[in-house]
Order: sequence, then C-alpha cells, then structure tokens
Amino acid sequence: MSALPGSDYAKARIGGLSYLNPAAPEPWASFVEQIERVRPYLGDLERWIETLKHPKRTLIVDVPIERDDGTIAHYEGYRVQHNLSRGPGKGGIRFHPDVTLNEVMALSGWMTVKNAAIGLPFGGAKGGIRLDPKSVSKGELQRITRRFTSEIGIIIGPDRDIPAPDVGTNEMTMAIMMDTFSMNRGGTATGVVTGKPIALGGSLGRREATGRGVFITAREAARHLNVPLEGARVVVQGFGNVGGIGARLFHESGARVIAIADHAATLVNEAGIDIPAALAHVAAKGSLAGFAGASAIDIEDFWRLECEFLVPAALEGQITPQRAEGIRTRIVVEGANGPTTPAADDILRNRGILVVPDVLANAGGVTVSYFEWVQDFSSFFWTEDEINDRLERIMVGAFNAIWQIADEKQVSLRTAAFIIACHRVLEARAERGLYP
Repeated sequence: MSALPGSDYAKARIGGLSYLNPAAPEPWASFVEQIERVRPYLGDLERWIETLKHPKRTLIVDVPIERDDGTIAHYEGYRVQHNLSRGPGKGGIRFHPDVTLNEVMALSGWMTVKNAAIGLPFGGAKGGIRLDPKSVSKGELQRITRRFTSEIGIIIGPDRDIPAPDVGTNEMTMAIMMDTFSMNRGGTATGVVTGKPIALGGSLGRREATGRGVFITAREAARHLNVPLEGARVVVQGFGNVGGIGARLFHESGARVIAIADHAATLVNEAGIDIPAALAHVAAKGSLAGFAGASAIDIEDFWRLECEFLVPAALEGQITPQRAEGIRTRIVVEGANGPTTPAADDILRNRGILVVPDVLANAGGVTVSYFEWVQDFSSFFWTEDEINDRLERIMVGAFNAIWQIADEKQVSLRTAAFIIACHRVLEARAERGLYP
C-alpha cells in the first residue's frame, strides 16, 4: 500500500470509503492495516477480504432533548454494525465528547475480530454519542439515553444487535436502554442489552469480567515467558472498570502495582500502591485526584517506567511510535480497544516486547455478556463461580489457540488472532454467499 501516490494511499488506508476524511484516517486506518497484514494467510478466502473493510450498516442519528433550563440541545449519535455473518451484532455504547464515526467504525471492526477470535456467535458492532456525561444532569442524561435508544431501535434487538456498556456508560445506562426498547416494543426484552443490573436480568461477574480477562491473559502470557507474577511490577493506565479490576487482581496475586493513571491523575509508588485503598478513593471521589498513597508523575515518564507488565486500559491510540521506543516492559496487555498503533506494534515486536492484543486481552467482558444473553433467553441463571469457571476456560483456550498460530507462523499474537478471526468470519461469509 505504501507504494501508492499520497492521495491514493490515504484513501486506501480508509478502504476507499467516501464518508471518511483521508486527512484524518485514524483509528479506522489502523484496523484496515491490521486486516491487510492477514491477507497472505487467507488462501482462497482472500477474495472476500474487502468485506472486512466495508461496515455492513452505519447509522447516524440526531438526539434532541429539552434541557432542564428549557433550551433544546442536539447530540450526535452512532451505531455501526460492522459484520453480521456469524450472528447478531455485539458491542458497547460509548458516551464521550470525542466520539466520531471513524472511531465507532474501528471499534465495531475490532468487535468483529474479537468475537470471532474467542469463538462467540456474534458479529461486531459499536455505538456512541458525542457527549460528556458529566456535563448534563441525571435527568438530561436519561432523556438523551432514551431518545438515542429510540433512534437506533430500528436496528437493535436480542437477535439483531445487542449493545453493552463502554466508556462513559454503565449498568444504569443499559437499564434505561432496555426499558426504552421494551416500552417501544410493548413487552419486556431483557436480552436487547447486556451489562444490566442483576435485578433486570444482568449476570453475576459481568462488571468484573473485562478486568478479569485482562488478568487471565496476562497470567497466561507470563506462564509462557516464565515471568513470575509474585513481585512483578505492573503499570496500569486507566483505573475504571477494566484497569481498576485488573490492578486489583494483579495485587491479589502478589504482583506489585507501581503506577496507575486516570483522566485526573498519574501516580507512582515504586514500593507498590495499595490498590484496595486506591479503588476506595475512586469510589468516594470519582477519580484518582488527591489519592495520598502515591506521588504525581508526568505522563510521558509514566510510559517509560521499568516493569514486567504494562496495561493500557484507557482509550485507543495511546502507544504511539514515539512512546513505543521508550517503553521498558516485558509484556503489554491491552485492556483498552486499539491502544497501540500498527507502527508502534512493530517497534515493540522488534524490541522483543510481547503484546497481548485487545481482541484477546479485553474479551472477558463480551464473553460474560454472551453468558448474560444466554441466561436471559433461557431465564436460567448461573452462579458467579460457574460464570468465572466458564470465562477461565474460554479465555485460556483462546489464548492457547492464538499462541499456537503465532508460534507456527512466526507472527505476533495480534496477527495470529486476526488470522483465526478472519478465517472464521470470511468462511461464514463465503458459505452464506451473496444475496440476491
């Protein structure tokens, strides 16, 4: 692709889609590049590869509400269904002021790969609203959520597309979405979303599932590389539902979490941070700002801390080529979606740093969402131990399968995960054929 002239290269990086800006191709361009890296391993399925560069359905909606002061406000919302060849769409809803169509498309593509790599019977989807949820009242946020749900209600459903929480959303967001969809349909539909409160058909273990999956895959990577967890130094960017739970599990395993960061503070304590105390502080104050158990550090110095595990669990595009050159860790475990750019990926690999990719590392959330969806359909609910045991088996099995492909073909874990996923998705596409 790099041999193309400048303008043609820019268009190629976004798959030639006219509604994206070639001058601002990320993060969709990273997804397209990751797909291209799998092309040599597809065999006869290569003829279908363009399928993965063209989202099946892209919906942009206007979300108008009356604010508490009587003014009318409009918010821009998205739902993208990237691929539905293997089952209904599955992917989160993000409320963040920087959400764009480009971002939601990339996230939906990564969901396609993630679901297929783990072996879940879902396609990939994602949604979001350009909104800072802290900038509106509780009542306004509920009206925004209800209107958005009504607008995308034409394409979601328990057997069509199942949203879940993501950045800026939570269990209550899912409760409001489920209620709105159910009211519009005229009957309760618990399976339309996952990540719901337990009282509304949510699953035990769902809240902790993504962070637990991050820890499981980190532990398996450490086992393969003979890196002991006891006393291992851990650095975690993002201290919410993913990074916070992951940090807690590292802490409980005997590892030493030496640095943590969120949107308000970046902190370090080489002796080890009291993670339960940090979690309690965030629960009480809303962020790490003011936490007394560690010292402030510059964000660029944070990325250069020497450690055994580095866990980016915030937003995409955090590990750039510049940062990749200075990272000093044995294993990167991607708790966030798309935190490492392809160029940075290459640098880390050349430097001998193992990257456990997002499509594997953070798949615990969607795996337990799958359990929740199954439980809602059957109206038969499992214990938390049963859920964690099933999660463990699926995550370890997927890790081992991906590790084996990486070893056989001498590729990165990310490329190995994409090889498995793309084969599964494109085989389903080929078997189904084109209609009409």
